[in-house]
Amino acid sequence: MTERTGAAAGTDSGNGPLRGLSAAEVAERRARGEINDVPVRSSRSLTDIVRANVLTRFNAIIGVLFVIILIVGPVQDSLFGFVIVANTLIGIVQELRAKRTLEHLAVIGEVRPVVRRDGEQAAVSTSQIVLGDLIELRPGDKCVVDGEVAEADGLEIDESLLTGEADAVAKAPGDRVMSGSFVVAGSGACTATRVGRDAYAAQLAEEASRFTLVHSELRNGINDLLKYVTWVIVPTGIGLVLSQLFVGRHDPASAVRRMVGGIAPMVPEGLVLLTSIAFAIGVVRLGRRKCLVQELPAIEGLARVDVVCLDKTGTLTEGGMDVAELRMLPDGDGTHADAADPADPADPADPADPVSGDGAGDGQAHVEHVLAALGAADPRPNASMQAIVDAYPLGRLDGDRPGDGATAWQTAQSLPFSSARMYSGATLVAPDGTRRTWLLGAPDVLLPSGHHASADVDALSREGLRVLLLAATGHAPDAPEAVDDAVPAALVVLEQRLRPDAGDILRYFADQDVTAKVLSGDNAVSVGAVAGKLRLPGAQNPVDAARLPEDTAGMVRALESATVFGRVSPQQKQTMVGALQEHGHHVAMTGDGVNDVLALKNADIGVGMGTGSEATRAVAQIVLLDDSFAALPSVVAEGRRVIGNIERVANLFLTKTVYSVLLAVLVILWQVPYPFLPRHLTLLSSLTIGIPSFFLALAPNKERAKPHFVRRVMRYSVPAGLIAGAATFTVYLLARHHYTGRGSLMAETSVATLTLFLIAMWVLAIVARPYSWWRILLVAAMGLGFVAVLVFPVLQRFFALRLTGTVMPLTALAVAAVAAAALEVAWRWVTRPGENGPRGRSPESRGYGT
Repeated sequence: MTERTGAAAGTDSGNGPLRGLSAAEVAERRARGEINDVPVRSSRSLTDIVRANVLTRFNAIIGVLFVIILIVGPVQDSLFGFVIVANTLIGIVQELRAKRTLEHLAVIGEVRPVVRRDGEQAAVSTSQIVLGDLIELRPGDKCVVDGEVAEADGLEIDESLLTGEADAVAKAPGDRVMSGSFVVAGSGACTATRVGRDAYAAQLAEEASRFTLVHSELRNGINDLLKYVTWVIVPTGIGLVLSQLFVGRHDPASAVRRMVGGIAPMVPEGLVLLTSIAFAIGVVRLGRRKCLVQELPAIEGLARVDVVCLDKTGTLTEGGMDVAELRMLPDGDGTHADAADPADPADPADPADPVSGDGAGDGQAHVEHVLAALGAADPRPNASMQAIVDAYPLGRLDGDRPGDGATAWQTAQSLPFSSARMYSGATLVAPDGTRRTWLLGAPDVLLPSGHHASADVDALSREGLRVLLLAATGHAPDAPEAVDDAVPAALVVLEQRLRPDAGDILRYFADQDVTAKVLSGDNAVSVGAVAGKLRLPGAQNPVDAARLPEDTAGMVRALESATVFGRVSPQQKQTMVGALQEHGHHVAMTGDGVNDVLALKNADIGVGMGTGSEATRAVAQIVLLDDSFAALPSVVAEGRRVIGNIERVANLFLTKTVYSVLLAVLVILWQVPYPFLPRHLTLLSSLTIGIPSFFLALAPNKERAKPHFVRRVMRYSVPAGLIAGAATFTVYLLARHHYTGRGSLMAETSVATLTLFLIAMWVLAIVARPYSWWRILLVAAMGLGFVAVLVFPVLQRFFALRLTGTVMPLTALAVAAVAAAALEVAWRWVTRPGENGPRGRSPESRGYGT
């Protein structure tokens, strides 16, 4: 344990602090390239974005077809190609917009280690660290390079993210520090020995901070769908090409155009585009709320969450606290006897009472000086200690006690706070030379069993107050037996500041069918009182985590039956998150301190606070840069909007693919010309899929995301596509028997187009439910667009559509009506109770609500 003198922290006993590199040495190392040049990006590069949006398998297919049509056909049959170009440009622009937002937010939330150069402290970006830099380490700091400990004051480092070892490792000067680990207790400094790509876990650190579009259940599901589509369209397309060339041997150009018209709609090219756009817009929207999405799947991941575990401090309560009361504790007979330093056997005073007998006079004033000295001895106080520092500043106490200046107190030995120990401590030397060790921490850890102050602690905790115990001990602060003979001196009562929006956020989660669990290291009764003020269900029955069963099944039962848990150790938080996950829950964890890191890392979604420790920000997928807990509903809403709406529009795209494949197969079997030209299907796709899907994909959506995306989409799109394809081909065959002579093929195509449009519009009307004014207006506008094509001669000529007679148009209406009824039956079958999870969902609640 490093010795320190006075209130100055971070110095070695008998030596001044290390000064670090000089400016000249830093410049020399930069010139040699000995810098921490690991390229950590928050988004894909411009080249990667363009490549990902342009060089796709379906763009290749559409591009080839587009070139063919430009050679053999009129421009109106090549419209699908221009649509692909426009879509690709939109995708690039949207992702570039998201890239700029992310990079701006990444700068705001960037980890800036403190280095010591020329004896001065300076916060620098990680890329400015050079080999040999002296980097200061404080609780919560992430080690960004490999190094060797140069100074240590109770320094403990957690390397679990690298080695899997759960226990923090005490570090002494000369010990190795690995990048990717983080400080959990104490302070110190390390000298950078390996930087950049040479540092251990440098790649791990890079991947932890990178914005990515992969490893997403939604995107993986879409990729699976596209893989299945590829398997189908390749053989079908080949068969269609041969069939049309044979059927149209007297008019090869027409055969090629109809062949292209059959293949192009099989490609659900817009589905990938809309997914990227929806995610990109979600990132931009969240960025406006100062919410940094470090990994894109976090948007959809939080939307799948059914349990959110909250750390009380920093989430339900604000970081700051105030000292509400300093309550002195009498000894067993209710008096304050004179006491000597229990660590000094030469002092004959009674060691049972620690609060007076040193010439300081009044016991409370002496305790205030002790608290002031403890605060001064902590180089980086947590919220509790900061409240004590604010309440008992040294200057004010000096003014009150001019004969006993608190600045004359010396710190002989210190022990920083650790969430595993639940207390901190220091050996203080009073102005009169009295030497005494003091502990400050959790009463249920430091109070002797059965002590009369336990009743006061319980009463205060039930009021939602946080209580710390100040006690004296006859051992060094880091001695294992220090707690055993601790003599209670006073209770420090802290009042926590509730976040004004916490109650509304908890109610939001309840309304959204997300269960909130509070996991705190504080006293269970106190945590329950705070949660009770926020009206969290189950807060009246808090559970002490020390009494939780150790087996997973028992822990899950306790977790599912209770809401508030106190005295939860960092390892228990990790275990509790894992137990919930093993039981099938999708878990999010929020936190801001180093005691939350393990749980944040292991949760499905980790949410860190912007002013929290560097370690929490490094492992969290989402960082609330302004510490606003109110941003979480926005993240949930964005995720649900993306997933639910992509599932919605996926039904449209896959239905089109299915009926296109079926029509191609039927055309091959019947050896007839393909019923549509590319311009017809471009018109249908734009009105029934492309335009409406863009609006539907960006609409609000509150339903929690469910797994098995591919299965659910295929359950409706396959029968819907079969119904649409069969009905359209039936009308087409009837039209081929009805119309004869010149121009019959155009009449047959027009009737088939009308049929397919009506059926596709009904699919759109089903997917757009439940209706709102704008959805009704959207569907109606698409219908009016098709009517305009049929009414205005210039559009009739452009799209080669003209209805002839009344028999076949009425037949098309009748067949479309029957198909619509079949689509309704299929929809009700797919969305019947029990088919969308254990509880079942109605059609209106199946992710398609407003």
